[in-house]
Amino acid sequence: MKNNIVLLICILFSSFFQAQTLKMEEIMKGNDFIGNLPENERWSLDGTTIYFDWNPNKEWGNSTYFWKKGMKAPQKASKEEAKFSKLRMLQKEGTGIYYFVDKGQLFSYSIKDKKTQKVYQHSVPVSSLQIGKELGVLFFKQSDNLFKFDTKLGSLVQLTNFKKGKSDDKPKEKESFLKEQQKELFQFIRDQEEKEKWNTANEDPKSDFPKPYFVGKNTIEATKVSPKGDFVTFRLREESEVRQEEMEVFITADGYNKSKATKSKVSTNNLVNTKFGIYNVAKDTVYTVNFSTLSHIQDAPEYFKLYEKNKNAEKKDKLIVAQAPIYNEDGSYAIVEIRSQDNKDRWLVNLNLATGSFKEIEHQHDEAWIGGPGIPSYAFSSGTLGFLADNETIYFQSEKTGYSHLYTYNLRTNKKVQLTQGNWEVRGVVVSKDKKAFYLTTNQTHPGNRGFYKMNVSDAVLQPILTKDGAHEVSLSPDEKNLLVRYSYKNKPWELYWASNKKASSLEQITVSTTKEFESYKWRTPEVITFKAQDGTSVYARLYKPSTSHANKAAVIFVHGAGYLQNAHNHWSTYHREYMFHNMLTDLGYTVLDIDYRGSDGYGRDVRTGIYRFMGGKDLSDQIDGKKFLVQNCGVDENRVGIYGGSYGGFITLMGMLTTPKEFASGAALRSVTDWAHYNHGYTGNILNFPETDPDAYKKSSPIYFANNLEGNLLMLHGMVDDNVEYKDIVRLSQRFIELGKKKWSLASFPVESHGFKETYSWVDEYSRILDLFNSTLLNK
Repeated sequence: MKNNIVLLICILFSSFFQAQTLKMEEIMKGNDFIGNLPENERWSLDGTTIYFDWNPNKEWGNSTYFWKKGMKAPQKASKEEAKFSKLRMLQKEGTGIYYFVDKGQLFSYSIKDKKTQKVYQHSVPVSSLQIGKELGVLFFKQSDNLFKFDTKLGSLVQLTNFKKGKSDDKPKEKESFLKEQQKELFQFIRDQEEKEKWNTANEDPKSDFPKPYFVGKNTIEATKVSPKGDFVTFRLREESEVRQEEMEVFITADGYNKSKATKSKVSTNNLVNTKFGIYNVAKDTVYTVNFSTLSHIQDAPEYFKLYEKNKNAEKKDKLIVAQAPIYNEDGSYAIVEIRSQDNKDRWLVNLNLATGSFKEIEHQHDEAWIGGPGIPSYAFSSGTLGFLADNETIYFQSEKTGYSHLYTYNLRTNKKVQLTQGNWEVRGVVVSKDKKAFYLTTNQTHPGNRGFYKMNVSDAVLQPILTKDGAHEVSLSPDEKNLLVRYSYKNKPWELYWASNKKASSLEQITVSTTKEFESYKWRTPEVITFKAQDGTSVYARLYKPSTSHANKAAVIFVHGAGYLQNAHNHWSTYHREYMFHNMLTDLGYTVLDIDYRGSDGYGRDVRTGIYRFMGGKDLSDQIDGKKFLVQNCGVDENRVGIYGGSYGGFITLMGMLTTPKEFASGAALRSVTDWAHYNHGYTGNILNFPETDPDAYKKSSPIYFANNLEGNLLMLHGMVDDNVEYKDIVRLSQRFIELGKKKWSLASFPVESHGFKETYSWVDEYSRILDLFNSTLLNK
């Protein structure tokens, strides 16, 4: 009996230990192991039902589920209900009638009768639906032109007549002997010609149909109608012939290689001329706006002074991009956001549509590049901008203080007010239906949190609603009484919750997505720590520490991708495979440090732009300072530290192995940029300017220039159909290593994988190689 009890205890202990052991083949399944998490959550129009996309039963893809207050568990929606819940609907407030476009056709929906009706159908699809100020009036786009549709009268009026080409592009009649002969011989032909001339001369030249406006070879974009329908604004973009990169696809269904165009490389050739136009509907005339009087539009960037060729350069206007206007309710104010194409300037102007003149109301400048929460980093994108209830006050975000905060500006009094302030960021802005309050997502309590607050415009006092550590992604119900919340914590994946819209609200869980296999392991809650960088900056990082008895004195530093991304936060990571891999490494005795280095998101302007003109500078020294922290505080051997990461993280790994070759014993570089002159325009042009204007920045920031310095053990891994960081990047660096006679490197290629791997077997192969690298180079010293 005693022996049986001992045997039973051994079996139970064995089962427990087995359940607690992570397997590469399991964790690299990603969400198939964790559980497929809910996403794309939304409210029904009446606010009684919550819809979301989910896959709790491991089907081939997501389905739409719904939940109502009082239900024990969500249920799958019908196909019709699922489709309807995803439609983008617009309404004139208070009418109860919504309008939407589906498959290019226009429909209405009555919330009272719950009936859908097709109101306009045409072979040319409808898009860009707008609700007019006048009741029942809609505006929409067909091809390049704008139309006014009166649902009460059933009338349809074409407002614009934009045409490709030039007005003189009509085909010329060829000279003909026979035609001239007919005219010479027959009086009848001569009489017909004279009669046609007489009729043309006596025709009424007036026409209600808009005259054609020819746009040449330009692309017409950003078309928008004013609320009253009296003006149409648009942007013309000059067509440019920029060479595209070609990528070869080897694994194909028919066995033949295929070439695929991917992207254009960073270059001044991507800068294009744009024009901002206004069409006056009543006067049937078009005029363009001259923005040459914008302040600082001729200011040369500071880095120009570093190059002799620019010292006596002639001043000229920067190339700019103007967005479609933001209107107040009656269209009496039209606010336009303008960006310079080098992305160092952002203007807000009050546009007079009738005259084409404007008044500048805000100028933001960053010698690095404009960006931050609510202020996108790309010139052709627009940021937070809208009107409040008085219809004369706008709100917007600015990094003027070093952190992205919310501001208002009154167009009548010219008074600007900063509503939020502090060493934290406003991460999201939603205006209440009455436009008298804001709902803000901020990281006020900690850079790694996302809290939810209400703030009345009248007093600018933040009222906390959801402030628990972690991240809250919140959708307000249509009546703003309830909240749909997607919440996660460091070791708890995203789930959906319901909450009342009140101070210090509590969460009611809707979904349970995680699998039994995932729940069987006790996932660590990594400590978010700070350490001091060389220049005194506080750097945040996630620390995974093994037990003292189990520590092997080796460490791995993980470098997240994207550059401008946060991973040392208090919520579930997009790097969930890496999070689980770090738990596995810690089980094996490694100490793991995951650093939000310079250039990362969540810490304000100075951290965001800390990599300007030198990628592989402070972002790399932050990794080295992180290593020093581990050595000084965590019992790590300085000779047994490895580094790895993907994309930008792969780039930093290469820079670490090639520019500071004695710091890391080994490194694994995944899908890494090796030469920034070969990366895409929008991202690279912000940080390093352009190869033609700032070549020094590219040379000191590109690993390929430092290939001769390799000393440690380098593993490179890359998908062969990566259309983000081309496989060619790693091929070029490999050729450099071969020519230089370097031996301590290897390359693993993945024929069917793009930038983000899809297949589990590829993930398993990739991370097994990374683990083998660290085990063989860090544990045997």
